[in-house]
Amino acid sequence: MLYNCKGVIFDFNGTLFFDSEKHVLAWGKMAEELREFKIGLEEMQTHFYGVPNNRAIEYLLQKECDEKELTKFSELKEAYYRDFCRKDKENFHLVDGVHEFFEKLVEEKIPFTIASASIKPNIDFFVESFDLAKWFDPEKIVYDDGRFANKVKMFQYAAEVIGVPIEECLIFEDSDSGIRDACTAGCRNIIVVDSMGVAEKHAGSNGVRAIIKNFTEL
Repeated sequence: MLYNCKGVIFDFNGTLFFDSEKHVLAWGKMAEELREFKIGLEEMQTHFYGVPNNRAIEYLLQKECDEKELTKFSELKEAYYRDFCRKDKENFHLVDGVHEFFEKLVEEKIPFTIASASIKPNIDFFVESFDLAKWFDPEKIVYDDGRFANKVKMFQYAAEVIGVPIEECLIFEDSDSGIRDACTAGCRNIIVVDSMGVAEKHAGSNGVRAIIKNFTEL
């Protein structure tokens, strides 16, 4: 199910690792600390899922922040997130079928990488926890290093990293914003991993080729 694509780009959170609940908990904790009330589901899907931390933090604070303030709150949120992940040992693993799919890509010599809105400490956490270096070159993983206002440029850069035009890439995403950004970036081969129950609204959308629950369906 590669649709004759020559490269693959994976979102990570909610796509390769079902962790949406942990982000909800972490952002909820941040919201209570920064504005003293929680985040609603629709608000979470619109302003937090698949969005770089800097934008989410400025949304919470309703103001532009300097780099020092953004770094401080971003690192705090992700520290909360990683703690929630570690505590849920039963669900702290990659999505079913992912390892076999990685092996197939390697066998077919199809280049692939990750484009994630996570910050570097989280990427390092994932690489170590899930032994990602077995399949990915950590130096080619694209993450939120402050250069990308959204995932449009992130996806385009990831395509450059693996040396495949974005039009010839297959992108796996799960969030509303990530799916839209993949399409805006120029990708017309998107597979939606339905980890958050938002997939139905994207059925038949421009660029969406399939909707899966996990990678065993591939």
